[in-house]
Amino acid sequence: MMGNKKTLVIGASENPARYSNKAIRALRFHNHDVIALAKRSGKVEDVVIQTEFPINEKVDTVSMYLGPNRQEEYYNQLVNLKPNRVIFNPGTENDELAALLTKNNIAVEEACTLVLLSIGAY
Repeated sequence: MMGNKKTLVIGASENPARYSNKAIRALRFHNHDVIALAKRSGKVEDVVIQTEFPINEKVDTVSMYLGPNRQEEYYNQLVNLKPNRVIFNPGTENDELAALLTKNNIAVEEACTLVLLSIGAY
């Protein structure tokens, strides 16, 4: 692991069975700062789930847990956020958004945040 990578988890859930919840817990376990975003507020361990997209935050990584059909409202906000990368977790892959991000010099990875953390490749 190369230091703290502030991560925005889009599609956060309080449900411990959801992968976004597992990712938040794993990111915190590996000492990364986490901003959680969802339609419903809540809390996962020490992370409050926000309902408003974070503005003026310096985010290294966005970890996507929303299906492609629910991502469009975030296109411009993601470009304006200027993260170093966006990770499309399994089932969230979106060629249209990936092309937009790439065009704006934001790295795109189709990967699993949990796997990347577990193998030290995050």
